[in-house]
Amino acid sequence: MEPTPEQSPHHAYPDHWEADVVLRDGGTARIRPITTDDAERLVSFYEQVSDESKYYRFFAPYPRLSARDVHRFTHHDYVDRVGLAVTIGGDFIATVRFDRINGQGRPASAPADEAEVAFLVQDAHQGRGVASALLEHIAAVARERGIRRFAAEVLPANNKMIKVFRDAGFTQQRSFEDGSVHLTLDLEPTAESLAVQRAREQRAEARSVQRLLAPGSVAVVGVGRVPGGVGRTVLRNLLGSGFTGRAYAVNTSFATDLDAVEGVPAHRSVGEIGEQVDLAVVAVPADRVPEVVADCGEHGVQGLVVLSAGYAERGAEGRERQRELVRQARSYGMRIIGPNAFGIINTSDAVRLNASLAPESPKPGRIGLFTQSGAIGIALLSGLHRRGAGLSAFISAGNRADVSGNDFLQYWFEDQGTDVALLYLESLGNPRKFTRLARRTAAVKPVVVVKGARHSGTNPPGHAVPVSRIPDATVSALMRQAGVIRVDTVTEMVDVGLLLAGQPLPDGPRVAILGNSESLGLLTYDACLAEGLRPRPPRDLTTEASPQDFRRALAEALADRTCDAVIVTAIPWVGENGEALTGEGEVLADALREAAATGPAKPVAVVHVEMGGLAQALAAATSTAAPPAPRTAGPAAAPGQGSGLSSPYGAGTPGPNPRQPSPAPSDATAAGGPRTGTPAPAVSRTGAGTSAGPGPSAGPGPSAGRIPAYPAAERAVRALAEAVKYAQWRRQAAAPGKVPEFLDDTIDEHGTAALIGTLLGPSPDPRGRPLTHDEARELLARYGVSVRPALPAPGPEAAVAAAAELGYPVALKTTAPHLRHRADLGGVRLDLANENALRRSYDELTDLLGTPAELRPVVQAMAPRGVDTVVRASIDAAAGAVLSFGLAGAPSELLGDTAHRLVPVTDRDAAELIRSIKAAPVLFGWRGSAPVDTAALEELLLRVSRLVDDHPEVVSVALEPVVVATHGLTVLGASVRLAPPPARSDLGPRRLPAY
Repeated sequence: MEPTPEQSPHHAYPDHWEADVVLRDGGTARIRPITTDDAERLVSFYEQVSDESKYYRFFAPYPRLSARDVHRFTHHDYVDRVGLAVTIGGDFIATVRFDRINGQGRPASAPADEAEVAFLVQDAHQGRGVASALLEHIAAVARERGIRRFAAEVLPANNKMIKVFRDAGFTQQRSFEDGSVHLTLDLEPTAESLAVQRAREQRAEARSVQRLLAPGSVAVVGVGRVPGGVGRTVLRNLLGSGFTGRAYAVNTSFATDLDAVEGVPAHRSVGEIGEQVDLAVVAVPADRVPEVVADCGEHGVQGLVVLSAGYAERGAEGRERQRELVRQARSYGMRIIGPNAFGIINTSDAVRLNASLAPESPKPGRIGLFTQSGAIGIALLSGLHRRGAGLSAFISAGNRADVSGNDFLQYWFEDQGTDVALLYLESLGNPRKFTRLARRTAAVKPVVVVKGARHSGTNPPGHAVPVSRIPDATVSALMRQAGVIRVDTVTEMVDVGLLLAGQPLPDGPRVAILGNSESLGLLTYDACLAEGLRPRPPRDLTTEASPQDFRRALAEALADRTCDAVIVTAIPWVGENGEALTGEGEVLADALREAAATGPAKPVAVVHVEMGGLAQALAAATSTAAPPAPRTAGPAAAPGQGSGLSSPYGAGTPGPNPRQPSPAPSDATAAGGPRTGTPAPAVSRTGAGTSAGPGPSAGPGPSAGRIPAYPAAERAVRALAEAVKYAQWRRQAAAPGKVPEFLDDTIDEHGTAALIGTLLGPSPDPRGRPLTHDEARELLARYGVSVRPALPAPGPEAAVAAAAELGYPVALKTTAPHLRHRADLGGVRLDLANENALRRSYDELTDLLGTPAELRPVVQAMAPRGVDTVVRASIDAAAGAVLSFGLAGAPSELLGDTAHRLVPVTDRDAAELIRSIKAAPVLFGWRGSAPVDTAALEELLLRVSRLVDDHPEVVSVALEPVVVATHGLTVLGASVRLAPPPARSDLGPRRLPAY
């Protein structure tokens, strides 16, 4: 909405203040600046406010606004006087205004940094979190305009408004003056205000998803008059699922005398229904969708599932149509799944919703599944059904123009019916927010992700979101840091999901292998080693082993403290005539379930070869529905105790390695046995208390009959390896790292900010600028990073003079871009002990590689011998700041042996970073070499992380090489680039993305 010429011409309408927000009840609203065109809207809004609310706003009876009031409240300069409105369907439901004031409380202009603020919310919309959202946005606007404090006068009886201010998390002062409460809020964001904002965001977005998944009534718009077609199919699927709410069929072409279709009421429009409709499934051509959205919005529909195609997947025209669809739906307070969606399913017995094109609902379970592809969604549904897995919810979001995987992470974080979240993603609209939400969710339940379109560098058709330029390997590392289980294929997603949903998390990497095939056992053993697990020698039960032999062996393995998980391998029994015996698979499945049901809590997986009966028997009982009451764990017996049998690994097997006790499971992961690493003890859904304790036998074991089966050893082992890594992350996440306080004493944050301002200048180039060697040294020194000086040597005499200043021995090296850091090309001469050696090397360098002007040689004092490493930090507009580490040299670059972490990193992140590369043993005394000073290296990583986190203008840092010696390290080269900081999508007030 553009301003009229009456408004100040030098303050343009700030359209970047416009935002869609999700309110506390899950509905949406739009926040925007008030303009002179809003006079009628303001008057209409005020007429719908109660006398009591008006009294609270003006401290006196104020039945109507005068013409002068209307003019004052609609004319703003967007600097000293600002007004924002919250709208639904184009109508105002709330307003807020600030006026800049001086120390005496009179109207003022900059540099005055205080403003008086006042809110007014329609009574019908109070309690929806409208004022809280408005406060976030008006505070951000005020900070942008140089205002640092808000002052507000509130009547003591206006408890709701006092609570809005009190709960915002800002630093504030309160006093009672002249019969009113005087509040002063410091608008600088605090850790508390950010936590409050994110908690409100989580509740609101989770509620918006809940409204979509648990509607009390559904209208299918576009139901055909004859069988067939998308709309008719969805309606039949909805009815076939046993939906517990009311269903309606809608089509503008229905005859006026048509009363019902498929046994449900038939109507020509949503408005004609005459009852509340919570969810509308839209299956009409794209050009007719706007009239359907308007019909739904005007009659109180809360959410839409748009199956219609013809949007962003069709090019520029479709993208604009998709943007308009989102704008229109949000203007009515509705959220959208789609367009081009496959649909949604909720298997909860209280809902039984199948608003999708899937002809059959999956069985109820505890796995939540989100996919951005209908085809992948179909494949996943089929694969999970074939293996007996149940789902709590299924969402195929299509172009996901509005509701995304982030929204469902918000929902699944607190959903008691979901234990494992599976996501197939082709794009990340807000990677920073995704990693933040994934980290929080993964701390209480596993998050398994398959990322499509990994190497294309572009988004799939229909996904109009920012494209991240960081490599896929970096994305994978950042997901791991957030606790996300990143797998490569949808098959691996199903494999891992089944294990996590049905089995407890392992306490470590030690694996027992048993079965009736020596060869299959060896294959499993090799696969364990390849995945970084610690397998025990396979126990061969021989081909004559009976199901009861399997049961006894599994019970012994579970009772053995020296193993954390068990893999059972099985091949068919062969009769005397050489034919496979039938029926033994079901018996073996019963035997394995019996052993698992009575043993300590450890994950169990089965690898079978051509034993369809076993796989089917396990799948039939591998439902991931809520488990029965957990059994009591057996005693932490020594191997063999309790069964009268000796340990399968023989006498003298060492006991478990010392480790910290595993935290108790939370109620969010109670199904299928306990999960280690949750932050605090909890009570399971069945009411049985669980307590933390050392050793694998603490807590109840996996529920009987929920053992996943795999047709190949590699698949079972890979799934188990992912569970081991995730369990380790959970244990570490329970006690997160920190940024050491000693850094504060050696960092000049304010001085660095001033220096950056000077280097960028008053009108910085948006493309930024690289710093010179001396500028980079000065900047890094303010954060305690010392870079060894390098003196230019444009000629032999200058080189000799530089060496005399620095002291021998010295290094001579080129700094030309094509030769920098390429010792393999001969551009570096080391350990030059005297002037003769220096002159000779200078002549060789220029004769071999080019003129001094081309080579740009420099002289540098030699550093102590050590391991050459590289430390880098860069900012990706979508993903944020990333810190990277690796060894210097071409082999590491060619092999991609670089580790990454999101900034800011903690002491634990820094320690993990240097240990994550494959060449890490070189730093710790490989082949008899002396270990280097990794503590100094970790400190350097922390300092660089602090620099780019404190100063977003530092868009890239590269320290190369960093020579790490046995004591200390030396930074020999540094490059820094400054630029105006990119916009942060994860900070500031809550807002829905606008693509």
